[in-house]
Amino acid sequence: MALSSTQRASEQSTPRWKHNVFLSFRGEDTRKGFISHLYHELDYWQTIKTFKDNRDLERGTSISPEFLCAIEESQLAIVVLSPNYASSTWCLDELTKVVECMEARDTILPIFYGVDPSQWKADLTKVANLCGWDSKNFKCERELIEDIVKCVWRKVHPSLTLSNYPDKLVGMNSGLEQLGVLLATDADDVRFIGITGMGGIGKTTIAKLVFEGISHHFEVCSFLANVREVYAKHRTLVDLQKQLLFPILKEEIKQVWDELWGTFFTKKCLHNKKVLLILDDVDQLDQLQILTYHKVEGLSDDDESLELFSLNAFRKDQPEEGFLELSKRFLNYAKGLPLALKVLGCSLYNEGQD
Repeated sequence: MALSSTQRASEQSTPRWKHNVFLSFRGEDTRKGFISHLYHELDYWQTIKTFKDNRDLERGTSISPEFLCAIEESQLAIVVLSPNYASSTWCLDELTKVVECMEARDTILPIFYGVDPSQWKADLTKVANLCGWDSKNFKCERELIEDIVKCVWRKVHPSLTLSNYPDKLVGMNSGLEQLGVLLATDADDVRFIGITGMGGIGKTTIAKLVFEGISHHFEVCSFLANVREVYAKHRTLVDLQKQLLFPILKEEIKQVWDELWGTFFTKKCLHNKKVLLILDDVDQLDQLQILTYHKVEGLSDDDESLELFSLNAFRKDQPEEGFLELSKRFLNYAKGLPLALKVLGCSLYNEGQD
């Protein structure tokens, strides 16, 4: 499950943006309505750092160096093209700078708000030809904003997807995306997130993917495996505390004689640091004071279940010819449980229909 050295190097070379999103819009058209709602959803609820101009500018005003710098320091731009956008010299200067900085990175997200994309010509051709949102295609602004925020999340937090992993993992992307929203790695608060579900459903797999995908955002990281087993064996937290501290201090702490000393060293090591701790296989949730739960569901999509079963039974995405109906009977038996699908598939590999 470890990331390759190439992926690690890529993560380390990723720029540290001052802003995740730069909002370019015409104030008189959208500031008090659409932009207000979009900014609140991005910056407040999703903790996606968003740059928004809060001033109403006179028509013809030229863009300031401060805003040019903000565009350069932004990971991506959302350009809201509204009826009066093109009449503002400021907006056109913003757009020129956005295209200059971001066209090659493919990080411009245009929104055609109350205008027809085909009406945009000349200098706006590059933006009009980009794949974006047309407000007329949505029933309400709420649906439009939700779709935009989901797209921004995928671009700002690309690590919580399966595209970088060599192993074929089925039905995990939606769970990873939901956890990504809950984790909000740019936030400064403390978050407790519980991953729950029946045995074999993939809780540990998701936890490992999350740990490998976002650990580079933190100063201190530790993955405690088999918490239930370790605690049941020794009936004390000391071994777990040592397991927690070892990857942080790179050595065994002999002074951890009991839980009190373990707590002391843990507080000392983690104080004033951005920390990621993942505890796997916990069976006493009340002791962890979990505040937020993310329940892992089984594979509700029949196509995903069939794909996972086929990968193990036939070593390809779909069943062999003549085996589809028989495969569906095994899918019905497994009830979407990933572990059951894998075990059944592996046990039937190279077997005939009889």
